[in-house]
Amino acid sequence: MTDLADPSILDLSRYSRQMLVSEIGESGQRRLLASRVTLVGCGALGTALANTLVRAGVGCLRLCDRDYIELNNLQRQILFDEQDIADGLPKAEAAARKLRRINSSVRIDAVVADVNYSNIERHGDGADLLLDGTDNFETRYLINDLAVKTDRPWVYGAVVGTTGLVMPIIPGRTPCLRCVFPDAPPPELNPTCDTAGVLSSAVNLVAAFQALETIKILIGRTDALVKGLVSIDAWTGRVVILDVHSAANRADCPCCGKRRFVHLDGTMSSGATSLCGRNAVQINPAGASRVDLALIADKLRQVAHGAVLCNEHMVRAGVGAYELTVFPDGRAIIKGTHDPDAARTIYAKYVGA
Repeated sequence: MTDLADPSILDLSRYSRQMLVSEIGESGQRRLLASRVTLVGCGALGTALANTLVRAGVGCLRLCDRDYIELNNLQRQILFDEQDIADGLPKAEAAARKLRRINSSVRIDAVVADVNYSNIERHGDGADLLLDGTDNFETRYLINDLAVKTDRPWVYGAVVGTTGLVMPIIPGRTPCLRCVFPDAPPPELNPTCDTAGVLSSAVNLVAAFQALETIKILIGRTDALVKGLVSIDAWTGRVVILDVHSAANRADCPCCGKRRFVHLDGTMSSGATSLCGRNAVQINPAGASRVDLALIADKLRQVAHGAVLCNEHMVRAGVGAYELTVFPDGRAIIKGTHDPDAARTIYAKYVGA
């Protein structure tokens, strides 16, 4: 991240009410304006986080998301509207357009890509903090690996139904994610928004806690961080801080204790990923490069039922029992199956081997 605006010459009047908060002040505001954040995931939590941080004056925000917008997203993903769906915009691009209209002094970088072991270091380059807006443990472990390896803070967040979790992580000072969750919970113990639902009110509560911990870190007030794992139940109004510092055995942690970054080195990666409760699979073709979306659209028009959407960001078409969305980097999301092998077959048949 470069070309950050000089906070010494920016008009601070838009942040006047925020600077009146004694914990922030003008010095804290200037530190926010000089800060750089990479946010992975631009769904429910991600859009709420991005909205809060851009309004707060975080100087540079990079938004990374692999997905496109669907109608059922609008209930909780606050930066999107029906026109974005009609325009066929990916989430990162649609969010960036809205955020630039909210605060033109903040630099917004939109990255429409799957964040994985091969690119996360590039997308996190220059960031002072990594922020979790994801919906799966595989990506969270990847963020955790990068944060611990590069000694950078990050803030974990998760929400489903009416409940959520938040934890600020400062490598070397707090437990990392794998100290608390050594392994991802099995699917039957890991409900998703598509199986258990989600209330937008719960999303906003979790995002508010995440954003606040993020701001504390960026202005240098790590002394004020929540010391533990915050558990939130929006329905009952119950908020509990779990003392994971004493419970976690950091010396025995495979990541921050033994410094084995198995997610970052690709050991745990896969070319086909079932998306969280979506009945969809993402295909990352090996050695993929830029593809010609117009040519793919022409091919799909020969077999598609209904119109084929094609723009600079993606091609989408219904083929048989599936919906196929192809992105410029060759990546595709196959909706209508959770079987990676079936998704690979559809990809090879309609996009190419």
